Amino acid sequence: MSAFWYGMGTGFSLIMAIGAQNAFVLKQGLKKNFVFAVCLVCALSDSVLIYLSVMGFSHFITQYPLIVTIAKYLGAAFLLCYGLRSFYSAIKKQQVLNPSQLEKGTFFKVIAICLAFTWLNPHVYLDTVLLIGSVSLQFSEQTYSFACGAILASWIFFFSLGYGARILLPLFSNPLSWKILDIIIGIIMWTIALTLLCSS
Repeated sequence: MSAFWYGMGTGFSLIMAIGAQNAFVLKQGLKKNFVFAVCLVCALSDSVLIYLSVMGFSHFITQYPLIVTIAKYLGAAFLLCYGLRSFYSAIKKQQVLNPSQLEKGTFFKVIAICLAFTWLNPHVYLDTVLLIGSVSLQFSEQTYSFACGAILASWIFFFSLGYGARILLPLFSNPLSWKILDIIIGIIMWTIALTLLCSS
C-alpha cells in the first residue's frame, strides 16, 4: 500500500469516531447554518495539525506535556458548558424541521465554537498529532504523500458530514428527534469531559 493511501486510511480511522467536533458539524449541517464555513474551519485545522505532526510537532508535544495538560482542562470546561447547553435545549426548546425557523448562531459565534471544539480538544494533540506523527515515521521518504492522504481524508469526511446531514432532515420533522439529538450530544460532551478530567 502506498504512503498516500495508508495516510488516507489512517486519517479516516481517527476522524470517524463520534466526538464533540463531529457532533457539532452534524448539528450545523442539520440547521444549514454556515455549513461550508464550519466544514472549512475543521478541515483546515486538521490540515495544519497533520502537517505539523509529520514535521515533528509530535516530538515537541512530548517534550512539553504542559501544553496537553492546559488543553485538557480548558477543553473539559468547554465541553461541560456546551453539554449543559445541549441538555437545556432538549428540555426547553421545541425545534422542528424547517431550517429557516431553527435558532442559529451568528457567524462569529459559530466559528468560535467550531475552533474551540478543534483546538481545545486534547484528543487532537494526543491522538491525531502523536499517532499520525508516529505512523508517518515509517514513510520517511514519502512523508508528504502520507500527510496528503491523511489531509484529504479529513476534507472528504467533514464536508460529507456537514452536507450529508441534510439526508436526515425528514427524520427531524418531529421535535422529539431534535430533543434526542441534543441529549445525545450532551451525553457525548459530558462523557468526553469526564474522561479528560479522569485521565492521567
